[in-house]
Amino acid sequence: MSTLAITTIQSNLVWENKEANLYDLEQKINNIADDTEVVILPEMFSTGFSMQPGLFAETMDGETVAWMKRVSTQNKIVLTGSIIIEEEGNYYNRLIWMLPNGQYGYYNKRHLFAFGKEDKFYTAGNKRLIAQVKGFKINLQVCYDLRFPVWARQQNKSSEVEYDVLIYVANWPEKRSHAWKTLLCARAIENQCYVIGVNRVGVDGNNIYHSGNSLVIDPLGQVLYHMADEEDVNTITISKDYLNEVRGNFPFWKDRDEFRLV
Repeated sequence: MSTLAITTIQSNLVWENKEANLYDLEQKINNIADDTEVVILPEMFSTGFSMQPGLFAETMDGETVAWMKRVSTQNKIVLTGSIIIEEEGNYYNRLIWMLPNGQYGYYNKRHLFAFGKEDKFYTAGNKRLIAQVKGFKINLQVCYDLRFPVWARQQNKSSEVEYDVLIYVANWPEKRSHAWKTLLCARAIENQCYVIGVNRVGVDGNNIYHSGNSLVIDPLGQVLYHMADEEDVNTITISKDYLNEVRGNFPFWKDRDEFRLV
């Protein structure tokens, strides 16, 4: 049976304090009790959702990427989450998919949160990242991307589905938690895939409260894991056999519209 053990870390991030966040998250990762293969951190896990990239941005040779490499290697895990990256004069809210051998892929958040002025400080990405591990194809996205279903839609024109798991890392405020929970379930149902949403908890530097509500949802839209209002480290195992069974019994994905993003 093809399975994948995934750990979600719902953490109370310390506002714009990289040292404190990296120390705290490393302790949480080192203390994971269950065997795990992928560990997911929230959006901007080293700083919180900061609009001061000039103060906190790093390069891909910087401290936080090096930290991800070390922690990933030491724990023999894939480690993912987003951080602030500067590249060629632009700032990106960049999700990094770090392998335990030090290789990585990355995704620059496409949909910038204009309501919070993210579009004034960051540059949008234009290319999706679909990673692979143990036979699972994983589509990696960030927070506000969740509101735009076309960006997540299964796109293959062939007889195969494009991906098996859809991950969102987030700093999603409690005031809009109903939308967060509803849209995560919708993405699972419409794409017939597992969906994992990992959010932060606590109050940020703008006095905005985050209730977490991290979720793992199966391809029928059933909630397998949900945690609100407190820090939590949770490991869950997902099954490729179950996913294939659902898609085989209810092959709705075959009737999807063909389209191309430009």
